[in-house]
Parts: sequence; C-alpha cells; structure tokens
Amino acid sequence: MTDWLYSLIPHLKAFHIVALAVWCAGLFALPLMLARHEPASGPGDYARIRRASHYTYTLVVTPAAVLAITSGTALIFLRELYVLWMFGKLAIVALLVFFHAWVGHVLVTVAETEGRHTPPEPTAPMLILLVPVVVILALVLGKPDLGRIPVPEWLTEPQGRQLLFDVPRR
Repeated sequence: MTDWLYSLIPHLKAFHIVALAVWCAGLFALPLMLARHEPASGPGDYARIRRASHYTYTLVVTPAAVLAITSGTALIFLRELYVLWMFGKLAIVALLVFFHAWVGHVLVTVAETEGRHTPPEPTAPMLILLVPVVVILALVLGKPDLGRIPVPEWLTEPQGRQLLFDVPRR
C-alpha cells in the first residue's frame, strides 16, 4: 500500500464513525418521529410531521447509511481486516440495514394511508435497535477472539475448486 493511501486510513475511520453515528442516531430518532403521526392531529400538523420524517429518512439517515457502509467496506480492504469478529460485525450490520428498511416501509405505509395507519409505539423498536448497536460496539471495541466458535471446515480451508464463471486475467 502506498504511503499516501495508508495516511488516509485515520481520516476514513473518523468519517466512518461520524457517518455511523448519524445513521444510528437517525434510526433511533425516526421511531420517535413516527409516533408523532397521530390521526387526531390536524391536517397541517400531520403534513408537517410527515414531511420532517420523510426528509430525515431520505436526506439524512439513508445517505449516512450509504456512507457508513461504503467507508466501512473501504476500511476492511485497506486494513486487510479479515478476522472472525469483523464478519460477525458485518452480520449485525445487516440487522441495522433490515431495521432501516423496516422504518422506510413504515414511513411509506403511514404516508399512503394517511390517518388510517397507526405506527408502532417507539419503545419496542428502539429497544430492538439497541441490541445490534451494543453488539457492534462490543465487537469493534473488544475485538474478541472468536476462534472458539465452531466453523465448518469448508469455510476455513481453500477448496481448490474452479469458480462457476471465468475470472478475467490482468
């Protein structure tokens, strides 16, 4: 790796942390915003709350998610971080992506069925979201040795088989 690329790693890591913080904060804030979509509020208030939650999701939270995932993927390859805890972290990040998609689904449902759909109370979604966030923090900060977890041999040893497609030559 060239020196200039290696010197970018701390900056990319800081960018990744900021993007991840914005993404997770938005995922915690959106269930609270969705809880404000009450059919009893007037049409003006409903439209204002609907617009705020829509813009938060589309202009803040989703771009932060894309930037966090992109910068994290770049860090994996730049740092050549192919360890078991990182793969566990990626699996838990997939849960964040599913939660993100669920929040988007609820936003669309609320918008399309104005006044007829009541979004879920925010307590359960926020507690559910807390689990993957805490697990990710534990994996990243603790970097535990997960070598004791039994993994099938075919996942740890090269198989020496040909891919189903031709690999281009350089």
